[in-house]
Amino acid sequence: MAHTTLFEQKFRDPFVTAKGETRGSVDWRGLKTLWLNTGTLCNIKCRNCYIKSSPSNDDLVYLSISDVEPYLDEIDALGEGSKEIGITGGEPFMCPDILKIMEAVLSRGHTLLLLTNAMRPMMRPRIQQGLLDLKTRFGDRITLRVSMDAHDEATHDAERGAGAYAIAMEGLGWLAEYGFDVAIAGRQALTENEAEARAGYGAMIARLGLAIDPADTRQLVLFPEMIEGDDPPEITTACWGILNVDPADMMCASQRMVVKRKGAGKATVTACTLLAYDTEFELGETLAEATRDPVQLNHAWCASFCVLGGGSCSA
Repeated sequence: MAHTTLFEQKFRDPFVTAKGETRGSVDWRGLKTLWLNTGTLCNIKCRNCYIKSSPSNDDLVYLSISDVEPYLDEIDALGEGSKEIGITGGEPFMCPDILKIMEAVLSRGHTLLLLTNAMRPMMRPRIQQGLLDLKTRFGDRITLRVSMDAHDEATHDAERGAGAYAIAMEGLGWLAEYGFDVAIAGRQALTENEAEARAGYGAMIARLGLAIDPADTRQLVLFPEMIEGDDPPEITTACWGILNVDPADMMCASQRMVVKRKGAGKATVTACTLLAYDTEFELGETLAEATRDPVQLNHAWCASFCVLGGGSCSA
């Protein structure tokens, strides 16, 4: 008779760990950031994309302005004023309604954090003109966070394809030339410490003339690696005290993400930006439904990225 290993038993039960301990969970503490995932289609296919974006993956389809507006209405109804709205993908600048969505967010008084690879989709004339128009009208409330897999060309291109680094440098140069508020989201190589990574990205930033302080963790965000199939410990209720970590600091305490699955009639809300495919973390069709119950930390990335890695996608 075959027996399952402890590894195979982990992250199965939403409420109990493989060792029989009470699984950690996170209560809702109020909205800080609403993420809009504009779809998993992307102009490139990265070797280690956590959401598996590519030129052919449309498992998450493009959001339309009509998908987004009901969630903005819900935020208005809260009566809590401006929020951070994050836009991610895929590559958001491939979404046909992206400029309409950005304008809708900004015209309601929210701040906007848009994640992009700063490559060809962003550099199309229609998008460039739209961005310049939005910057003129709402510039102090727009941040474009450009994702990088490395600060050196060889490592970056090994992940994203030959020539990707040079194209991204062109896009970053254009953003610098026109004075956009830019941040960089980079990966820290397993072979370097944080100081080395910040120094490497700092040299790249200086070459481009970007107004970014590489020591500022909001302007240069270094994400911990998320390795599919890794084996972090499960988070129990006791871990908060042992690790001296506050559950209120977890993404799912104050952030949610809107997605639209291929073939679905409506958009839905997930617990965070990382777990778009796991239906266990799909919480409802409205923000009200999606913030009603605690989120059970029943995924390896809850442990490795958020609790142990201290990662957060918001600003």
